[in-house]
Amino acid sequence: MPFDWDDMRVFLAVARGESLSKAGRQLKLDPATVGRRIARFEDRLGAALFARSAQGYVLNNEGERLLVHAMRAESAMAQAGEELHGQAGQLSGTVRIGAPDGSANYLLPQVCAEICDKNPGLEVQIVALPRVFNLSKREADMAITLSRPTAGRLVAQKIADYKLHLAATGRYLQAHEPIKQVQDLKRHRIIGYIPDMIFDKEVDYLGQTGVDHVTLGSNSVAVQVNWVRQGAGLAIVHDFCMPTVPDIHRVLADKISLSRTFYLVRHLDDQRVDRLNRFAELLVKGMKREITRLESQSNDA
Repeated sequence: MPFDWDDMRVFLAVARGESLSKAGRQLKLDPATVGRRIARFEDRLGAALFARSAQGYVLNNEGERLLVHAMRAESAMAQAGEELHGQAGQLSGTVRIGAPDGSANYLLPQVCAEICDKNPGLEVQIVALPRVFNLSKREADMAITLSRPTAGRLVAQKIADYKLHLAATGRYLQAHEPIKQVQDLKRHRIIGYIPDMIFDKEVDYLGQTGVDHVTLGSNSVAVQVNWVRQGAGLAIVHDFCMPTVPDIHRVLADKISLSRTFYLVRHLDDQRVDRLNRFAELLVKGMKREITRLESQSNDA
């Protein structure tokens, strides 16, 4: 049977929001109307698409199969709209990026601002969360990750490597016992991730230092860096964050030096959307340039 694109839009909104109310807010429809539209769509298909419960609407096997085709249709519609409106020059519309808060706080704001300066019709949304984003449910158009995805219809592009070092302010170091070897860290206050909230093995930094206890813990890089700024202790700090912290100094740099990689992850079907391809190219170039710039500034730390 032929599909109505408007029905597909409603289906996608419910699939991504997993509730009628969330879908209704996105579509600017009453939740009851969304529910009737989904029920009517399922009747026409002759198949249920969702498992309904008090917690919401979750795709069943039939819904998961339809989701793949609906997303392809959505990408095709977006690309057709761009071509018809002659968007081959400047970028426009909204792009949402999911990112861990280290890159979201210290790299993306200036990179995305520069892109928007050159593309006044573009809107960029940065969702800073310390977790992996679900691109299939369109939590974001693209995501910055620390590991390559191992499942799903996703493609990953390496952005750049970056460095991290153990660091503290001069104020903290002057007020506490000297640190000459790794074993000395046991007598110092350590700042790091809350152990049971480590969302990716790549952020298990302290596992490489021999330190087994975090005195000041947060799931946010920004909070950790602010603790360092206040002279509260030592932390593994991204080199690209260091220029934002006055009087910061690397500690045991010859013994504790880490390297990680940022990846840009996108849904496979979005590779046919020219607008997102061009934005991704600008984003990768900008992040590479900004990491190089900030790390060179941090070399005096």
